[in-house]
Amino acid sequence: MDLQQMRYVLAVAETASFTRAAEQCHIVQSALSHQVARLEKELGARLFERTSRRVWLTPAGEAFLPAARQALEAAERARAEVAAATGEIRGTLTIGSIPTVAAVDLPSVIRNYRRRYPQVRFSLRTGSSELLVEQVRAGTLDAAFLGVQPGFRPQGVRDRELGRGQHVAVVAPDHPLATHHEVDLSLLADEVFVDFADGSAARAQSDQAFAAVGLRREVAFEVSGVELLVRMVRHGLGIALLPAAFSAELHGLRCVPITNGPIRVERLVWSRFTPSPAASAFLCLPGVCTP
Repeated sequence: MDLQQMRYVLAVAETASFTRAAEQCHIVQSALSHQVARLEKELGARLFERTSRRVWLTPAGEAFLPAARQALEAAERARAEVAAATGEIRGTLTIGSIPTVAAVDLPSVIRNYRRRYPQVRFSLRTGSSELLVEQVRAGTLDAAFLGVQPGFRPQGVRDRELGRGQHVAVVAPDHPLATHHEVDLSLLADEVFVDFADGSAARAQSDQAFAAVGLRREVAFEVSGVELLVRMVRHGLGIALLPAAFSAELHGLRCVPITNGPIRVERLVWSRFTPSPAASAFLCLPGVCTP
């Protein structure tokens, strides 16, 4: 078998279609189908079941896919290492980030990286801190920017602190708290909150702050994204606690400092194994690298 055949199989698996896979691989469908059939004959097993309407992996195909991905990744890594030895950074780079990252100007960092290393295929994913750590640990992300509570240290990865700061109370312009110059948690305890999912790192920062002063609060609305959270606060459904450094993004809302509010620590995590040349270049980039 060869690497190109593996690429064809992955494309069919990802698109669930020989037609779309051929378009993605810039090859005529008959040639792609022929190469997949040759590989199936060599392996002695069918990788796909086909009908006129759909394509799906057989158990043999499911078993083949992870090894094929690893082989293609290894080949790409080898080409990137050879290029790096001659002074050229290339390959792929996949970065993850929480939506409210503030310790770095992520769009600016990405722009600078792409200008310096135009041969690198760059990809960005957003998600929760706990999911991003797992993806870095599994090798599907090269690095990720997290927002966690003080004392949290992710396991199975390398990490460094980028910054920390307090939360503010985010309220609608007509909310009674909007006229306050400062509040403390005791004044917020009776409010209705919009927050992230229970058990998430983003939620834990606020939960721990209230617990530390012996207060309980009502989280009536749990959301998975900051965009929906902000919209619900804007409509007066509740208030939220978000990092002060992110408040510049919250147009049309009032952000009130909290004297004893939650503290968020932003951390950069990356694989404990040797980074690829593309990842190493990113980790050393101004705005990412810390002294």
